[in-house]
Amino acid sequence: MKKGQALVEFVIILPIFIFLLFAIIDIGKIITIKNRLENEMSSVVEEYESSTSLAEIEKRLQKTYDHIELESKIEDPYITLYLKEETTVITPGLNLLFPNPYKVTVERTLIHE
Repeated sequence: MKKGQALVEFVIILPIFIFLLFAIIDIGKIITIKNRLENEMSSVVEEYESSTSLAEIEKRLQKTYDHIELESKIEDPYITLYLKEETTVITPGLNLLFPNPYKVTVERTLIHE
């Protein structure tokens, strides 16, 4: 009788455990991408401040990473730079929080000279 009870408990807990496992993997992937974008944004800001054009920076990004997008928005006297990368969420049900594909975005606002 005890073996049957343990099996029923295991069958009830298994889907929850699998969901949590995949959710941890997805959220870890999103955090890793955000961290990489933050590091790359530091390089982009340094290049931009050393008078490198946005077109040249975008070319370098396309050579290094083919899936990172660079966008800019100018509102005098500021410029806002955006780095974006898409990722897919594999956990069923987690797409209610994170639409699929999820676009990880990092932005910095600088004084435009």
